[in-house]
Amino acid sequence: MRISGVGSALPEHRYPQEMLTQALRAYWGSRLEKPEQFERLHAHMRVATRHLAYPMARYLDFHSFGDTNAAWLEAAQQLGERAIDAALDHAGLARRDLNALIVVSVTGVASPSLDARLINRMNLRPDIKRTPIFGVGCVGGALGLSRAADHVLAYPDQTAAVLAVETCSLTLDRNDLSTANLIATGLFGDGAAAVVVSGARAKRADAQDRGPEIMASHSVFYPESEKIMGWDISENGFKIVLSPQLMDLIRANLGRDVDAFLAGRGLSRADIGNWVIHNGGPRVLEAMQEALGLDEGDAALSWSSLNRIGNLSSASVLMVLEDTVKDHRPEPGTLGVLLAMGPGFSSEMILLKW
Repeated sequence: MRISGVGSALPEHRYPQEMLTQALRAYWGSRLEKPEQFERLHAHMRVATRHLAYPMARYLDFHSFGDTNAAWLEAAQQLGERAIDAALDHAGLARRDLNALIVVSVTGVASPSLDARLINRMNLRPDIKRTPIFGVGCVGGALGLSRAADHVLAYPDQTAAVLAVETCSLTLDRNDLSTANLIATGLFGDGAAAVVVSGARAKRADAQDRGPEIMASHSVFYPESEKIMGWDISENGFKIVLSPQLMDLIRANLGRDVDAFLAGRGLSRADIGNWVIHNGGPRVLEAMQEALGLDEGDAALSWSSLNRIGNLSSASVLMVLEDTVKDHRPEPGTLGVLLAMGPGFSSEMILLKW
């Protein structure tokens, strides 16, 4: 199994963090009890710029969950199509070469689901196997990539694509002034990323910049942790759930779980020369580094991605993968681990060989 193509798509509407912070401060006005503290909170996110699905002024026109969900469906189709095409182009493949499509999104809902809309929009083959995934948040890109690998392991002559597309800006609860929501308004951005995975006997271009082999994947679910992260969904839309216990959970479990995954393949952390880590935010990244005994240099691409585009939820880890594949390729033979965590609460890890 091999990652044969990676691509992404970002909205054209790009804003400095300071501009977004000041717009929110002006919108909330006197309802914001400690505006200076709010500004410091955003400044500490280590985010310089973020992309929004729509121009900033357009958000004042959204008055209901129906409005924002319809906007998600419109933007997600556009971004999703661009990201899949970019991944196929990188792989040297055409749309008709896809046998399976896995689509992950946690920032909107639709039935028929987003994957069906994309199949029609892109005129993908009618016998394509489709898997829509909702509710897994930041772990979604890694989870979807694992499921794509599972597909081509079962069908080695086929090719699967995973798309992670999020419009986090459209989930803003304007009446929620909780600390969790104030953090979210300074952290999350919009965008999409896609990965094409080819089976051992599948058609693929012999490109020199093709991605790594997928050697193995592993999932870990943490029981009774539903309240760590996620959404409370109501007639008002999405209300973020973000517990301060998250960092403790990461520190207590992640190192042990990665060690067990590697040990099952006769490896240890010392054998890993490349880390592709979801950029969940400064405190999350720091907790993951601490749990794994890494320094900031080991997660440099994750910090860089956070700075440039913020946290794109499910798409973030695939954005870091794209940066690795296209601009920072490890030496041939290097072992890597792709890693993300998210609502469930759960971890998803993938062993790569470059």
